[in-house]
Amino acid sequence: MAEGEAAVNFKKETVSKLLSSFFKEEKTRIGGDAALLMVEMLKIFVQEAAMRSLKQAKSEDCDRVDVEHFEKILPQLLLDF
Repeated sequence: MAEGEAAVNFKKETVSKLLSSFFKEEKTRIGGDAALLMVEMLKIFVQEAAMRSLKQAKSEDCDRVDVEHFEKILPQLLLDF
């Protein structure tokens, strides 16, 4: 990990509960491997969002990333994923 980068971590249990909240049937369950896969996908998604927001801020000559930078790149994320 490069200097200044923070680790992105999601708890498997949190991701499982979040996914379960969208299931239509109460009996539907998510397996351990599926939860781990979603944790990894969320990690990549968040890292990509952070990097694109940083690039947007730099393109506007800003010293820090604000929510406005994230809002500008959000349509890109939704189309790419």
